[in-house]
Amino acid sequence: MRVFDLFRREDESGVSGVGVVAQGVEFDDGTCVMHWNTATSSIAIYKSVTELVQIHGHQGKTVVDFHDGERVSDV
Repeated sequence: MRVFDLFRREDESGVSGVGVVAQGVEFDDGTCVMHWNTATSSIAIYKSVTELVQIHGHQGKTVVDFHDGERVSDV
């Protein structure tokens, strides 16, 4: 299990802001659960970090920073 932050460089929608906008965990089977740190928070489940980044990456404007040092983006 690995912990990560979703770091947004630019907020395309004007909803989530910039910086660490969500936190999450990747389970051993690859499933990711993410909690949004926004005023209207929510929890989302993704099949993989790849799927999460495909949805939220916005061509490198948002990245997943794992606490073990790995960074994942869609660019």
